[in-house]
Amino acid sequence: MARLNPWRWGVLGLAGLYFLIPLAASVIFTVNVPGQGVTFDAYTEILSADGFLPSLRLSLELAVATIVIVLLLMVPAMVALRLGAPRLRPVVEVVCSLPLVVPPIAYVAGIATVLKWGPDYLSRTPLFMTFEAVQNPSFPFVLVLAYVVMALPFVYRALDAGLRAVDVRTLVEAARSCGAAWPQALVRVVLPNLRGALLNASFLTLALVLGEFTVAQLLGFRPFAVWIYSISGSQAQLSVAVSVLSLLVTWALLLALAGLGGRGRTTATRG
Repeated sequence: MARLNPWRWGVLGLAGLYFLIPLAASVIFTVNVPGQGVTFDAYTEILSADGFLPSLRLSLELAVATIVIVLLLMVPAMVALRLGAPRLRPVVEVVCSLPLVVPPIAYVAGIATVLKWGPDYLSRTPLFMTFEAVQNPSFPFVLVLAYVVMALPFVYRALDAGLRAVDVRTLVEAARSCGAAWPQALVRVVLPNLRGALLNASFLTLALVLGEFTVAQLLGFRPFAVWIYSISGSQAQLSVAVSVLSLLVTWALLLALAGLGGRGRTTATRG
């Protein structure tokens, strides 16, 4: 084992350089202005940049809605699958993995076709207003629906790993024997033991929504990633500075969620 340690440190060092060198180059690009020297104007101007706060707020709202919907869909389904139909697990796994197979450009082309087809054929039905409502620029719910599908593979993997580490059947049977109803057993017994998995699924969904560009751009909406792209031509340093801060915030969230998950597992083990 001692002989392998230098190789491990070497691999970790190469991986660190692979990630840190582009990040360092980006930081240097944002603070080094030819003829002026080192300046942090690109970072101080972020909050006052036109469109920054509305686009960030929109992306966060979309992320929260996506996380709530995908967890409401997947958690009961995964628990029911674990308890009542374990043989269907390969089928559900394949279905949840399909978004990884379909290219985003083909996916958004299908969505755009449906959105264009709906008003033409449903103009005399109540569904016409639904097509208009889901495309409201202030909160395009159609993006939430698209992101829910795109997040399925990541949420499935996170929840599946959490359920494999917990004896769900024993927990539910114990709760039921104490008089708890099925919803109570799920909320008060199962979910606390899936805290780490829920945090991981939420973080992966948040990262997906904040960084997604193709679907939002082609559908004509302007969340955070699209805003960064739109200012890259005229304000390159500002766009790179925002990207660097976004990456650092994402890493901070990852570390915070990892800490919360570890603390939850320690508490559960002591209990």
